[in-house]
Amino acid sequence: MESVLSLDDGRWLHPSEKSCPPMVHEAREDPFQFVSTKQPSPPPVLAQVQQASIPPSRVADPRPGPAQDISLNTNEYQHLHVPVNMMQDFLRLARANTEKNLETCGVLAGSLKNRVFHITTLIIPKQESTSDSCQTLNEEEIFEVQDRLSLFPLGWIHTHPSQTCFMSSVDLHTHYSYQIMLPEAVAIVMAPTDTSSPHGIFHLSDPGGVSVIRNCQQRGFHPHEEPEDGSPLYEHCSHVFMNAKLQFDVVDLR
Repeated sequence: MESVLSLDDGRWLHPSEKSCPPMVHEAREDPFQFVSTKQPSPPPVLAQVQQASIPPSRVADPRPGPAQDISLNTNEYQHLHVPVNMMQDFLRLARANTEKNLETCGVLAGSLKNRVFHITTLIIPKQESTSDSCQTLNEEEIFEVQDRLSLFPLGWIHTHPSQTCFMSSVDLHTHYSYQIMLPEAVAIVMAPTDTSSPHGIFHLSDPGGVSVIRNCQQRGFHPHEEPEDGSPLYEHCSHVFMNAKLQFDVVDLR
């Protein structure tokens, strides 16, 4: 990670500045929103953290911890910017599955510029879904897109069509594979029927939650022990900012 950051002097090309193949559909802002606008676009703002209590569910681990104070975080996460409209656009792409009570998942990819990660591409892979699970298919297609567009894997996003907003035990194991590759990787959960907390941006607590999942050999839905350091298994992210100026592309491989 340090070797990658040391190479970035701010001149790396933003993937969206390159010409995109036909399969990439651009999700752009309203072209009229800047007409007669005298005020500059607002700076990125810290992602909203949903602190409402989350009721128990039949699956494990429904209680995230609060976001940690960045100034007190010894992991020194790089900031990660998320396009403001991306989550709602993902819900629109997932609507057909959501109406059938089926989950939908996507991969978040992007770039590193000036020591800040930017999510610039939402990849929707081929997948098989149930009401509480989603399995990607033909994963080599995801890697091909990331390689061709020179993108970092920055996390993943999925829906809970009829459940509350939390990370199940299966979700925690899925996210572990992202977070050990990149500590800043995020897991976004969209729960359109959860009126108290319709979305959450999570990651495993480190080192507590990371250690628990690393040493867990179980599969499927199962309970986890609490981390030895007393931290929650996973928590709301404190290094994520919503960026109104950040554009993104959608690559739908379904």
